[in-house]
Amino acid sequence: MDKLFSSTQIGPYTLRNRLVMAPMTRSRADDATGVPSELAATYYGQRADAGLIITEGTYPSAAGKGYVRTPGIHSEAQIEGWKSITGAVHARGGRIFLQLMHTGRISHPSTQPDGATPVAPSAIQPAGKVFTATGPQDFVVPRALTTEEVSGVVNEYRSATRNALAAGFDGVELHAASGYLPEQFLSSSTNQRTDRYGGTLAHRARFILEVLAAMTAEAGGDRVGIKISPEMGFNDISDASPQETYRYLVEQLAPLNLAYLHVARNKSEFDYRALLRPLFKGAYLHGGGLTKESARTMIVNGHADAAVFGSHYLANPDLVQRFRTDASLNTPDRDTFYSPGPQGYIDYATLEAMV
Repeated sequence: MDKLFSSTQIGPYTLRNRLVMAPMTRSRADDATGVPSELAATYYGQRADAGLIITEGTYPSAAGKGYVRTPGIHSEAQIEGWKSITGAVHARGGRIFLQLMHTGRISHPSTQPDGATPVAPSAIQPAGKVFTATGPQDFVVPRALTTEEVSGVVNEYRSATRNALAAGFDGVELHAASGYLPEQFLSSSTNQRTDRYGGTLAHRARFILEVLAAMTAEAGGDRVGIKISPEMGFNDISDASPQETYRYLVEQLAPLNLAYLHVARNKSEFDYRALLRPLFKGAYLHGGGLTKESARTMIVNGHADAAVFGSHYLANPDLVQRFRTDASLNTPDRDTFYSPGPQGYIDYATLEAMV
């Protein structure tokens, strides 16, 4: 049997295949309320043949929002909106985790409550621009969180986890990659604090570990995953000693008994899989630029337990069937990745529709 289509265990769940749909921002939610679009139930339901779906990044609190038309999980209306999505996936026998994404300094006052300044570990302005409702805008200098405020942000993740379970999700993933708030605390270039959340590596890692402890207290470790991307460099972030930093972080995850470690492809030639996989006892997920062949090789060789696909899943709702039959793949339409409405979202053709 092709190992891509064999079952594997993630936490308490036996996945029916080893194909995972990556978390991908799609910008279809109501911008004012953060409630997911009604189209999202169709979008995720179409892709429920995946062994596991990880949702688009979802802000745990209003201050965590970074982009227009992204969804939240901090209000009753948002919870209700997500219920139709989890219901659609479960109706087709799928599993779905919610990714919690606090963007920190990768935001703009126009997306913040009352036009507030985005928060971060330190008041360091990122290079580049953020996409807003009025077009690209320069990032601003963020406001550094006080020591007392950090515990409040941790509790926002706790509440968001509770809300995700109430919305019917099978679990939650902490987005600790791509230059967002957790990675901002972890990385030496963005964390210049001198309190218990900055300075030493142990202090810089404290925020992530406290957030994960809060999330696992709500959901249990076996229903919590974490995504990291060492040396990806996205959103103007870097670390002086990334191999040491990520070795330490993953070593500290052991007592939490997390369901999985999700590692995204990076620009480094260093083999992070060889470094990190032996340190983590749960499922190891790898994604970024994979093909069917490279994913199969990776799994057969024991380098990962499951393969994470992004744009392939975006453009091919029936990716499992296409891979099984060696069918051709739809080409993703990049012009509609973040546009509102159904085009490029729920209208990609399936093999069944093409017959």
